[in-house]
Parts: sequence; C-alpha cells; structure tokens
Amino acid sequence: MTKFTGLFKSSYQELKSVRCITLIAMLGAISIVLGSLVFMVADFLKVGFNFLPNEFVYYLFGPVVGVIYGAALDILTFIVRPAGPFFFGFTLSAIITGFIFGVILYKRPLSIKRILVANLLQLVIIHLLLNTYWLTILYGYNFMAILPIRALKGIIMLPVETIMLYMVIKGVEASGVIGRLFPGKGSRILSK
Repeated sequence: MTKFTGLFKSSYQELKSVRCITLIAMLGAISIVLGSLVFMVADFLKVGFNFLPNEFVYYLFGPVVGVIYGAALDILTFIVRPAGPFFFGFTLSAIITGFIFGVILYKRPLSIKRILVANLLQLVIIHLLLNTYWLTILYGYNFMAILPIRALKGIIMLPVETIMLYMVIKGVEASGVIGRLFPGKGSRILSK
C-alpha cells in the first residue's frame, strides 16, 4: 500500500516542475492538433492518433498529472474545436484514462505487455462501456446497436495503438531527450 501511495505522491511532486508543466502543455497542443486529424467512420466512431501524446504524458508523469491533464485537455479540446455539445461524461472518461495509464505505466519498466494491459483496460472500461453509454445518453443511440462496431474498431486498434505507443516511447527515450530534460527519468524500457 505504501508503494501505491508513494506513486501518487511522486506524481503530485511532478506538478511542481516548470519543465513538467511546459512539456505537458506542448504535448497537449500536439494532441489537440492530432485530434483535428481524425477519420470519422460513423457518427459514433472515429479513428485518430491523439492518444500518443496523451499516453506519453501519463507514462512520464503518473496518475495525478494524468487525471488533471486528461480533464484539462478534454475541456480545452472542446473550447478549441467543439464537435458537438459539451458533456461531462467524456471528461470523466479522460480522467479515468489518465488514472489507468498513470498507475500502470508511471515509474515502472515499460514493456509491450504493460502497455497492452493499460490499453485493454481503457478499451473495455472507457471506450466500450462508458463512452458508448455517454453516446446513448447524448444522442439517443441504442447501446447494443453501436457496441459491436465500436468493439470491432477497438479490437483492430488495440495492437496498433500498443505497438505505436511502445515505439514512440522507445524512440524518444533512445534519443536521450527525456533524460536531458528530466534527470533521473532514464530509460525504463525492457528489451522484451
């Protein structure tokens, strides 16, 4: 239990760093830009790549920063590029996503398996259950009618998103940029 609470304390301490705030602001801006490059498959289904900078923030700075970042980014994205009415359910989903990825990835050795577990939890809890439910509330869709296509998209994107995040983190850490910006945040990548 002490290790778990230590994870949150450490993540909270990250908020005191100007470099942390600056980096998450830049990654948030990148996420908003990538969010505008989504492909709409249907009214209730879109494919995009703005997950990369978001999950990188969760990996680097943990659950406390992830929760705050997720909430702030969801609200800022709506302000910059509204795609329908504002709905707090999606903000709650972003908060839970930051928590999930922060707890699973922060200060832990990175592996494809660990990213896959985080993505699988996000797929089931956030995308399939919560976000599908939010869409039924917001637009009146039938939950069971839109769930299969959302599940199919999630299953197809699960390995793609897992490998892409692993490769981005591996590439950034191999470049040494993070180690120079944040001494002590050396590579946590396993060779598996």
